[in-house]
Amino acid sequence: MGWERNVIIKTTDEIAIMREAGRINAQALVAARALISPGVSTADLDAASEEVILRHGAIPTFKGVPGAYPYPAATTISINAELVHGIPGKRTLRTGDIVSVDCGTTFEGFVGDSAFTAPVGEVSEEAQRLIDVTEKALYIGIEILRPGNRVGDVGAAIQQYVEGLGYHLTRIYTGHGVGRQMWEGPQVPNYGTSGRGIVLRAGMTIALEPMVLIGTPETRVMSDQWTVASADGSLTAHYEHTVVVTEDEPLILTVL
Repeated sequence: MGWERNVIIKTTDEIAIMREAGRINAQALVAARALISPGVSTADLDAASEEVILRHGAIPTFKGVPGAYPYPAATTISINAELVHGIPGKRTLRTGDIVSVDCGTTFEGFVGDSAFTAPVGEVSEEAQRLIDVTEKALYIGIEILRPGNRVGDVGAAIQQYVEGLGYHLTRIYTGHGVGRQMWEGPQVPNYGTSGRGIVLRAGMTIALEPMVLIGTPETRVMSDQWTVASADGSLTAHYEHTVVVTEDEPLILTVL
């Protein structure tokens, strides 16, 4: 993709539609989060999210996304060492797991995309700290999404915080613009150099998504050809919001 050539500034009316897509997506994730407990299957979480999306007359964005084969679910659900793109199925959650749920909703032609990581029952101090650091990294990045700043400023702020605490960031998977397509420009890595990259402008809509690993920045694609996991089997976490750059404060679209 030519990221710089695919930056699309949204109108006020388009942002309003994206806000509704974001609200529906947030409700879908609330439904999944409410079910997270030992013994619940990842398919159960996916079904709960999809039911919300369909009930609002929207479309599960992820379903049918091309890859090694069309993606088969409304959400991606990734557990422990799985970083992103885990396929929901019969696997059940266990006490001590951490689970990342990523969901996309298309409403009236526009996409809302967000994700969270949550504990299953009581988890280790190490796991909870990873979750907390990843969530904070997201909001640190969001704060930089202001006109006149550059994409590199966003990545640098996230990188300084995360790596300063001894964690790692994947170099392969990044944040991105979002709108009528799930992937638009600009590309927004979770690392970078301040003062470099595309200048942010009001009307840009960005899915910012820190993906944090405990042991290594390296990843591997598992045998299902979708799920991405840490190369060393260490814990990972993932948070994401769709945000619009405004003339004032950044506006998170994927909240209730």
